[in-house]
Amino acid sequence: MFRRTFWFTAGAAAGVWATTKVNRKLKQLTPESLAAQAADKAVEAGHRLKEFALDIKAGMAQREDELNDALGLRQDPDQARALPGPRRRAALDAPERAEHVQYPRLDSYNRNEDH
Repeated sequence: MFRRTFWFTAGAAAGVWATTKVNRKLKQLTPESLAAQAADKAVEAGHRLKEFALDIKAGMAQREDELNDALGLRQDPDQARALPGPRRRAALDAPERAEHVQYPRLDSYNRNEDH
């Protein structure tokens, strides 16, 4: 009798344990849960990429300073970080040239002349 009670209790415990495990796994595989996991992974990857980019930027600045020191090209920090002035496009500088451009006429084009 004691053996039967032991195995019945062990089987019931195993069944409860297995059911709990299966239910947890099913909850993890719902579309909402999968979307939340994917979003969390994407945010984590974004943070890692940002940290990587900042490390690269810091390393580039350090190496640039080392090269400037080695070559004697030390600049004023205000001038080094200033943005360049605005550039004008060539078409804006010389609008009179744009008026004299002649394009081929399409109405006189004959495809048979190409062969």
